[in-house]
Amino acid sequence: MIDYQKINSNNMEIPFMDLKRQYLNIKDEVDKAIQETIDACAFVSGKMVKRFEDNFARYCGVKHAIGVSNGTSALYTALKALDVGPGDGVITVSFTFIATVEAISMTGARPIFVDIDEKSYNISPVKLIEYIENNCEWQESNKTLVDKKFRVRIRAIMPVHLYGQMVDMDPIVELAKKYNLKVIEDAAQAHGATYKGRKAGSIGHLAAFSFYPSKNLGAYGQAGAVLTNDDKLAKKMRMFIDHGQRERYDHAIEGWNFRMDGFQAAILDVKLKHLDGWNSLRNRNALLYKKYLSNLENIRLPGTHSNNYHVYHLFIIHTNMRDELKDYLKDAGIGTSIYYAVPVHMQPAYSYLGYKKGDLPVSELCASGVLSLPIFPELSLEEIEYVCEKLRSWRK
Repeated sequence: MIDYQKINSNNMEIPFMDLKRQYLNIKDEVDKAIQETIDACAFVSGKMVKRFEDNFARYCGVKHAIGVSNGTSALYTALKALDVGPGDGVITVSFTFIATVEAISMTGARPIFVDIDEKSYNISPVKLIEYIENNCEWQESNKTLVDKKFRVRIRAIMPVHLYGQMVDMDPIVELAKKYNLKVIEDAAQAHGATYKGRKAGSIGHLAAFSFYPSKNLGAYGQAGAVLTNDDKLAKKMRMFIDHGQRERYDHAIEGWNFRMDGFQAAILDVKLKHLDGWNSLRNRNALLYKKYLSNLENIRLPGTHSNNYHVYHLFIIHTNMRDELKDYLKDAGIGTSIYYAVPVHMQPAYSYLGYKKGDLPVSELCASGVLSLPIFPELSLEEIEYVCEKLRSWRK
């Protein structure tokens, strides 16, 4: 148990995240990689990006990793590779960062929401099956699943591996095979996570990663990647992210400029070597939180499914008094954050979809009470003990 007498009674200052601590631990490696990029003038795409793509694909256990400009462009590129567009529907969740849904609507397709599992915060396979059975019809003539209400062809399922824990993927893949659907993993928060021994990004037809600085594998700016084992899709995506070029000034398709920055690739390649160690430290911190915060009356701790290796991009607790607790911890010098306070189906930007309060009750319940505690790898034991001591003292 915590020895509370060893904890300074005065407030400590514990940030929600501290990227400078991480940088100082790998400063020499990062500075060398940046200088190497400058010396090679490999500023856009180029050898730094190629090296990182090869190493990240190998790490995730897939054939192809295509480096892109950010996580949103990764999702959009994956959808465009499948020719998803107007008249199509893509099934996903509302309890996610809005980029998941933006990428779908940007193609002209309709986002269709399914509720989540309260334990994992991920898409519920049970709810997904219910949606298909109650709202869709299978057209055998053209092997197409159609939403009867919205009259769109369901083209893909986009499960989101939220907070660092992978979705229960086997039922998702089975449904996709049954109904001729594609699976796009939104793995933006799951770098290094596994499901039944398989890495995030290796199970779906495609997968999208974000390397936003705060991620487990984070750049020093914006970056992302799309993964696939499909040679044709990989070739198409490489053209799409480079203005549709198959060779210089030979534009085979309409594309966009989603190329990865060379500096970001060089930094990510350095950090990739440390990712497993950092994920292990996140797990250590999560286990300490669970040990010290067990059986608290007003707080529910995150659940982990037995088939998963959770990498704890975020450590999420749930309480019916979230705002009160957040203010209390702030006064104690402890940084926290909320991911996500308003589910996408309740956002003004997506009011045109016609969803209303109560349509996704588990998503709405989770959004009303989730609070993220500091979990970054460089947290000290003393800092974790201080956070736990304050939580255990709350409302006493």
